[in-house]
Amino acid sequence: QVQFVESGGGLVQPGGSLRLSCVTSGSAFGISAMGWYRQRPGKQRDLIAYMNNRGNTTYGGSAKGRFTISRDTGKNTWYLQMNDLNPDDTAAYYCNDRPSVHQWGQGTQVTVSS
Repeated sequence: QVQFVESGGGLVQPGGSLRLSCVTSGSAFGISAMGWYRQRPGKQRDLIAYMNNRGNTTYGGSAKGRFTISRDTGKNTWYLQMNDLNPDDTAAYYCNDRPSVHQWGQGTQVTVSS
């Protein structure tokens, strides 16, 4: 069973940066694409960054120009570099390649506050 373990969240001041990590396991054929999602308090979970199996990336909404998704294939790890954070980025962040099939991990909490 594919599993995702997210980490790297925390408390950061507005304008700061964080790098989130997503370690994957349990995939027999490897994971070639990945999405990062976030869920703000009281809101639905939204896709904010995606990398397909060719390495092409897309970003949603306010993530454009501030967030970067990347991967380290050898470590089965995906990253989300987040820069210029603001309080609206406060949310729980999750990674998943096929949310209709694979269960969610526990997520990592990001809080942006002065």
